Amino acid sequence: MFGKKEKKSLKLLYDKENQKPVIRASICNGEQVAGFRDIHTGEFSEVMFLANRNDLEIFLHRYGIEPEEITKEY
Repeated sequence: MFGKKEKKSLKLLYDKENQKPVIRASICNGEQVAGFRDIHTGEFSEVMFLANRNDLEIFLHRYGIEPEEITKEY
């Protein structure tokens, strides 16, 4: 009852078969948002705002994404 708790994995999951990781960037002001695009419907699901390079690293680590896997859209 009061034993040690198991540590949960910090990595989150996304549907790799139906979604692809994407960074949406504004050409006007340079704002960037990381998220996932459904490959069937084209719908974009926003996950987090990227204020700097560190935020991108957090996003990649959190979802277990390699930098080569992510694409940038304008």
